[in-house]
Amino acid sequence: MSATTTRRTTGPTTSGTTMVAALNAALRDAMAADPAVHVLGEDVGSLGGVFRVTDGLSAQFGERRCLDTPLAEAGILGTAIGMAMYGLRPVVEMQFDAFAYPAFEQLVSHVAKMRNRTGGRMGLPITIRVPYGGGVGGVEHHSDSSEAYYAHTPGLHVVTPATVADAYGLLRAAIASDDPVVFLEPKRLYWSTEPDPIAEAGATGAGEVAPIGQAVVRRAGTSATLLTYGPSLPVCLDAARAAEDEGLDLAVVDLRSLVPFDDETVCAAVRATGRAVVVHEASGFGGVGAEIAARVSERCFHHLAAPVLRVTGYDIPYPPPMLEKHHLPSVDRVLDAVARLQWEA
Repeated sequence: MSATTTRRTTGPTTSGTTMVAALNAALRDAMAADPAVHVLGEDVGSLGGVFRVTDGLSAQFGERRCLDTPLAEAGILGTAIGMAMYGLRPVVEMQFDAFAYPAFEQLVSHVAKMRNRTGGRMGLPITIRVPYGGGVGGVEHHSDSSEAYYAHTPGLHVVTPATVADAYGLLRAAIASDDPVVFLEPKRLYWSTEPDPIAEAGATGAGEVAPIGQAVVRRAGTSATLLTYGPSLPVCLDAARAAEDEGLDLAVVDLRSLVPFDDETVCAAVRATGRAVVVHEASGFGGVGAEIAARVSERCFHHLAAPVLRVTGYDIPYPPPMLEKHHLPSVDRVLDAVARLQWEA
């Protein structure tokens, strides 16, 4: 099956391509290009994954390359470690964000440390796909934002797409990477659509459009800079549009890669406005936003007209579905923070 045919059957219609279809196409194209790429996880085979990201892969490439596993996350990742040590490029799916915690010991003790432990002689080219974040009415253990755990672990790359084109480009780059990559997929953006983004993302090859370690300015501005990633990008873009009614021109930077972090793009955007707000769904205390705020403060101190502020989830366990709208960053909360920047200037 050709890549063009695949993309017609798995995603694009007159309404555009979904993030699910883009991720599916990235996996399909990577598996077609390199027989070392294998997909494994719970229900990824005949079912096609809980969110249908792996739909059709088992039928096309066989059960030995897209294989269902027992419900044992530590065993899944442990198996992937062995596969990578023997020359394969496993792509692991953790069915939900909080389901990945049983595999955390394997990730921290082995996946992240193997290259260092062997003096650089052995890398583990494993991609760990994790559907994460809230906004879908999920119950407990289905809506965690666990990026800080991974970003705090040396030896791991941590990336998260916020657009359909980046879902394709970043996943291709992750699979091609010789280092382990935690690939965080924002669940509430799975069914967002863009017109024909996969052809654009694949036009110059994997990683050219969305290279790991490179942020992108989604919207230029002069009043303040919103720094965000993953599921919070649409919120920030909506806030920027709403701020126009108040005479404010907000820049929006999509980080895309949490590790490695693109200090150059971020700091250039902050220096241009002199004000910054970091926005993410995860709890604020000890979150990735705290590291970003610290890096910006250290590198842009003499350009800042106000302290770097954060808009985050609250420091509580993820709430029940009926209350999650109060927990997650909203346009109003972002605009309130921007107003504080103006007042404190």
